[in-house]
Amino acid sequence: MTVIMDFDLKKREKQIKYERSVLKELSLKDLKTKVAHYFGSSQLTKSVIINEGMEEACFDVAIEAFLLGANFSKFNEWGEDISTIKNRCLEEDKHLKDTLFHFLLYWGSEESSKNESLYYLCEQFVDAWWLEGFHKANKRRKLRLH
Repeated sequence: MTVIMDFDLKKREKQIKYERSVLKELSLKDLKTKVAHYFGSSQLTKSVIINEGMEEACFDVAIEAFLLGANFSKFNEWGEDISTIKNRCLEEDKHLKDTLFHFLLYWGSEESSKNESLYYLCEQFVDAWWLEGFHKANKRRKLRLH
């Protein structure tokens, strides 16, 4: 008898296992404080973030950016610097920033659609979470917790 294995399924299982282990480093408190820091203090988004659904959307994007940074941190082990690694995932990174920006525009006030600084807030938010995931995964790898 031969065993037939689906390598895509095995790869996906391995990825899910890795993501679960990395997400143990993430706390809900950190998510809430960073959302409040980036979007709660701005006059553009103060009224928008009061809505609970908006906060959850920010959480979703933050978690995706965190996992993206964690997944691409393996290239640091092979000697690449952060800017080169960041260039590897430009498409996914841009997608996260655009998704958050358009979501905030859609549910936000009319005045926020005129201000381009909202995009810069989204950009900084996603970059901060990408770096957080990158550094946490590097730390786990150095401690051999992967």
